Order: sequence, then structure tokens, then C-alpha cells
Amino acid sequence: MAAVALRGVEKRHSNGHLAVAGIDLDVADGEFLVLVGPSGCGKSTLLRLIAGLETPTAGRVQLDGADVTDVPPQRRDLAMVFQSYALYPHMTVRQNLGYGLRVRGVEPATIAERLRNVAESLELEPLLDRKPAQLSGGQRQRVALGRAMVRDPKAFLLDEPLSNLDPALRLQARTELLHLHRRLGATVVYVTHDQEEAMTLGGRVAVMREGRIEQVDPPLQVYASPVNTFVARFIGVPPMNLLAGPIAELQIPAGMTAGIRPHDIGIVPDGSIAATVDVIEPRGYDTIVHLRAAIGSGVSLVAVVADAPAVGDEVRLSIAGERVHFFGADDRRIEGGFADRTSHPR
Repeated sequence: MAAVALRGVEKRHSNGHLAVAGIDLDVADGEFLVLVGPSGCGKSTLLRLIAGLETPTAGRVQLDGADVTDVPPQRRDLAMVFQSYALYPHMTVRQNLGYGLRVRGVEPATIAERLRNVAESLELEPLLDRKPAQLSGGQRQRVALGRAMVRDPKAFLLDEPLSNLDPALRLQARTELLHLHRRLGATVVYVTHDQEEAMTLGGRVAVMREGRIEQVDPPLQVYASPVNTFVARFIGVPPMNLLAGPIAELQIPAGMTAGIRPHDIGIVPDGSIAATVDVIEPRGYDTIVHLRAAIGSGVSLVAVVADAPAVGDEVRLSIAGERVHFFGADDRRIEGGFADRTSHPR
């Protein structure tokens, strides 16, 4: 496997659009790094730059310390799996798996051994003589991964490979990917717009916006210590509540924004904040509650609670003060929590 390094990588398209803006990034040998962000943020373009499918306008791409910026994709020894499975419909699973090795002139005995190992690893043995039209979406995805695995590449580049699967199958496929990564010790760069998928899979998560990386950290650190309001809102379901000052009741000054996770708002009899329930979204195991709080000129809040109130109920709220985040006028995180800035009761 290989380490991947980007140094000042930029991609500007012919129409002037800056898709990737001067990115520096290191992916360690054997790491599972997830690039996550909204559509159009540049994450797929960045993956294609690593693969060599696009050429950077500026900057360098390195594999294990070697500069490969001008090396064509077929000589980088990287395996890429796309959102579309891109299987050959006229070939069997066995033929699809071995095609890349055959065109490279690999010995038939070596191909057979690699196919056997990969088919066993991905539980594809019963499917080897079927064609793609006879497979489910999850089975096709496993074949696409297997086709990459048989090459024994330096790194895997996965571009939203699970987005075509239904929710239950996506969950199963995520688990399989994690098991596969642990078995192979492979270097993986994985692109998704699904932040839940990013948090589940990534050893580290790189959150992107408008061609730039906003934050690169382990998933729980991104969730617990977002560097700015964009990351704070993008990571977390439901998104973080952001309250712009001044709000006298919470002692939030002008020019400062307080961020409160919905799970850190409680509905309790003796809560210090009055609110009215506007909408409820039962999820079975908990309920998302949309509230109108009687602070400032009336503030909309979202809470996640175990016991669902009714629409129209007048309730009292408490806030887990030590877990409130603060952001300055530049939207950047200010260290220190709610308890450091206000004596408002929890």
C-alpha cells in the first residue's frame, strides 16, 4: 500500500471555475480517509486528481514520496471504484474480476489465485458464473470492489460507491467495507456527501467546501470540536442550532454565535427557557422536536428527546451548558464553552 500526499493542489477549469483551491493533504499508508461535503465542493475532482484522471492546474501529487503529477493513471497503480458499477454486461462475474489482469498480461495461474482469494473474501463464489443483469445492487457493488482488489493496488479511491444502494443494503455494505479495510490494511480515500457514512467509515474525515478543506480530524473530534459554523452545521443529524447574538437571556453578545447540538437540549419541568412545540418528527427510538423558544424576539430550536411532547405544548428547556460551542464574527470556533461565558442555569 502507499501514502498519498497533496501539495498546493489546485484545479481550475477552462471556464474559470476553481474546483480545487490549493489543497495540502497527507493520507498515511493504510489509512481510511473520507472526503465529505455538499455537492459541487470539489471532493470528486480531488479524487480524480489523485487518480491521474485530471491534471492539476498547480501543485503536486505524491505517492510514497514520489512525484506522480505527470504520471498517467495506468502507471500509478491505483484502483478506483465509481458510483456506477461500470461492469461489462456481456461478461460473467469471473470475467469482470479478471479482465484488468488479463489485459496487463498477468499469468493465468496468478489470475486464478487472485480471483479465488477475492471471491472468498467478498463471498462471491456462488456468483462467479452469473452476469451483472442477474445480480442485485449490493452484489454488483461487491464485484466492482473485487475487480479493484484483484489488482493489489497501492491505494483504493472510492467515489460514492454505495450511493445507489437502498438504506439497509448501504448499512451492510459499510460494515463489509470496514471489515475489508481491516483485513487488507489498505490505503483508502473515500468520497461521499453523506456525513453519517463519513462518520461511520473514516479513520479521519476531511470536510470540504467550495474546493477547500475546512477541517481534517477523526470523526468524533470533528463532531465535538468543529472549527467553524459550516462544519458545525454540516456534521451532525439534525444539524447544530446556531444562535446569533445578541441574545440577552443567554448572555450571547453581538458578533458571537452560540452553537447547540439538538441532543444537548432537554425538555424538563424546571427548565429555564420557555418554548412552544411547533413540529414533531418521531423516529421510533427518539423524537426530533422543532420549538419556538421565548428568548430574544423568538428563536427556532431543534431538540432530540426520548419522550415526545405534543404539537402546541408549552414546555421548559434546559441546555447542557458545557457542551455549547461559540463562534466569532469570522465564523471560527472560540475555545471555551457556555459555562465559561454565562451564569445561565442549565
